[in-house]
Amino acid sequence: MSKLVPAVRSGDVLIPALGFGTWQLENGSAQPLVEQALEIGYRHIDTAQIYRNERDVGAAIAASGIKRDEIFLTTKVWVDHFADGDLQRSAEKSLEKLGVDHVDLLLLHWPKPDVPLAQTMAALNDVRDRGLTRAIGLSNFPSAVMAQAQALSKAPIATNQVEYHPYLSQKTLIAAAHAAGTSITAWSPLAQGKVAEDPVLIAIGQAHGKTPGQAALRWLIQQGVIAIPRTKTPARIAENFDVLDFDLTDAEMAAVFALARPDGRMGNWLDAAYSWDVD
Repeated sequence: MSKLVPAVRSGDVLIPALGFGTWQLENGSAQPLVEQALEIGYRHIDTAQIYRNERDVGAAIAASGIKRDEIFLTTKVWVDHFADGDLQRSAEKSLEKLGVDHVDLLLLHWPKPDVPLAQTMAALNDVRDRGLTRAIGLSNFPSAVMAQAQALSKAPIATNQVEYHPYLSQKTLIAAAHAAGTSITAWSPLAQGKVAEDPVLIAIGQAHGKTPGQAALRWLIQQGVIAIPRTKTPARIAENFDVLDFDLTDAEMAAVFALARPDGRMGNWLDAAYSWDVD
């Protein structure tokens, strides 16, 4: 991994604290952007079966010439493949598309009530036992369901990847994850671009010669949270990576925490069987 990027130890793995997300990068757009990210220095790439770009991500990794063990690669199992047998086959298909013999982290994309969680966790552990992934984890799991998954898993849960940015408090979930030795990975860490117009983040960024987006990413990293910003704009790839040479003060951290609001969540696709944490 890049020597510049700090890593978060969770379970059996070290996860680079800054990665490149690929959600919505379809129809071939992912490959050149992932190639650029790797050239800049990113060594953590995040994809998913439902993103429909695993093949493009794999092509970018192959074209980079970077050794496989220097790249931390994450993909996610879609909810249609949570049954025993189907999950393992879907993981094998992901590896075929990515052109690798294993990923570093395999996540369950959303909790799904149709398949017993015990069955899904057993299948996920089986994938790990077979060496198809180095570590396993969750995505978009509220703390109550995360605790159930942890109790059902033989292997440690390396991370829970959730929406997290200055406008959405996740203090309950973060506290529960940390108490269990699990990390948090933030998707949409820039609130889909909303941070760029925020006067608090603009002021903090200016104080450090940085953009408001860079200030928001630094706020996450200083919490020990892993951030995976996604952008379709090539210039932003380098900008989002340039967050490792400054620190926010305690007062600045508190000011960003204060931006959280009750209507801050943007991706509300949780099944009605579950409930988000209330902070």
